[in-house]
Amino acid sequence: MNEHLASLILALGIFSVGFVSIGPNILAIIGTSMERGRRHGVQLALGVGTGSGLWATLTVSGLTALVTVYAGALTLLKIFGAGYLLWLAYKAFRSAARPGKDITAQSTQGERLYVRGILVQMTNPKAALQWIAIVGIGLGPEAPLWVGLSLIICATSLSLLMHVAYAFAFSTAPVIGFYRRARRGIDAVLGVFFSLAALRLVTWRE
Repeated sequence: MNEHLASLILALGIFSVGFVSIGPNILAIIGTSMERGRRHGVQLALGVGTGSGLWATLTVSGLTALVTVYAGALTLLKIFGAGYLLWLAYKAFRSAARPGKDITAQSTQGERLYVRGILVQMTNPKAALQWIAIVGIGLGPEAPLWVGLSLIICATSLSLLMHVAYAFAFSTAPVIGFYRRARRGIDAVLGVFFSLAALRLVTWRE
């Protein structure tokens, strides 16, 4: 049980830090919150969080079945996960080296922002790659049912909470100003974290 719990905590930790690495979904929430206000940003954020829950459910159920049938799949998933983390590290270091303070975010227009949020997340290639990597980290060999369920529930809850937090935060001028000033330092720290996480993953022993 301890081994499975450790894998689950590692997966959720990497998933949580991923929220600081801004992608298309978070940029959409930031842009909408800045231009249309908090209420619209929250609607979009709830949709994105729901989309994360759908990705989690689909990926956990699919990859659990794969690992059960083919034991070597777990090794392949770990290699893939390490490669994905190194890619995130590269992007973070590249962003840290780039001067400037602009946030390239666009507002999501129209109504039914909750549905649009789900579509943004479900059609985001980064989300698909992320979930394959996260599940590969969190589901060890012969992982019991509670591990997969815990990963789905915890990740969905975190996604809803953090995306809504972005909607609240980026509807205020002080937070926008702080992020613009601290962006390069945040990205540098993220680069180090993702690099160490990739190393930890490839040297992990069940």
